[in-house]
Amino acid sequence: MNNQIDNEDLRVFATAARKASFAAAAEELGMSPAYVSKRIGILEQTLGVRLFHRTTRRVVVSEDGERVYAHAMTILENLDSLLHEVAERRDVPRGLLRISSSFGFGRNVVAPVVARLVAEHPSLQVRFEVFDRVVDIVSEGFDLDIRVGDEIAPHLIARKLMSNHRILCAAPSYLKQHGTPRNLKELAGHNCLAIKERDLPFGVWTLRSAGGVEETVKVTGSLSSNHGEIALQWAVAGAGIVLRSHWDAQPHLHSGELVQVLPQYTQSANVWAVYPQRLAGSAKVRVCVEFMQQQLTGSAPTPS
Repeated sequence: MNNQIDNEDLRVFATAARKASFAAAAEELGMSPAYVSKRIGILEQTLGVRLFHRTTRRVVVSEDGERVYAHAMTILENLDSLLHEVAERRDVPRGLLRISSSFGFGRNVVAPVVARLVAEHPSLQVRFEVFDRVVDIVSEGFDLDIRVGDEIAPHLIARKLMSNHRILCAAPSYLKQHGTPRNLKELAGHNCLAIKERDLPFGVWTLRSAGGVEETVKVTGSLSSNHGEIALQWAVAGAGIVLRSHWDAQPHLHSGELVQVLPQYTQSANVWAVYPQRLAGSAKVRVCVEFMQQQLTGSAPTPS
């Protein structure tokens, strides 16, 4: 048996094992499925074991593959730590950085900052993906998640990028027709535009008063969506009351298309950079977080 194992083959194998698919691994790594299959075949020949049970629809890691996967992850993490340490000493961010975020904030705010980041650091490559759910950055292979909301698992590192809160707002035409709620309880009698976005509870709004008291209200309405921008468009069109981040609603408040409802109530929704413990010393993560912090606090709307 040839004992020379290519570290990149281990990375290809680990990705395929995590994704349970050669095609999905190829998409993540920017390779063809045929090349992924070839590299895993070479690794199997090198090790003298079968790493996957293959079917026409999917691949399943074998018992030997599970053992190899555990060792591969240790090797790759040690290699990444070495590369990060070297890069840290040189203070140069380089290599691939996988970043995730939510639909609306990711597209409108994070994406332009990512483009400026790469322009300033040409040795850095970024793969940016947006989701309507909370990403498990460890198991899904992301280096950094730009997250709106303060609920963060304790095993992850979080750095605050920007202060933010969600506010209630509606179009003047809606309020003229249906009246303005005087307290949170009256929201139950209004058409509220519920959003199922990432980890937000659907149809349940918990807000904090100016005095610091939290109240929860169950809302209903004829329209709901998993995309916050859609709900905001509906609100501008006069369809109901929406609970939306200040950064997102602010342009419509300035134009008069929306007005704030029950301004004494807000919901905390700060913006965080979240990453795994193993990347605590990564130059590329550190530079990215610091760059985003500077860009967001310098250019994003400041909550009132």
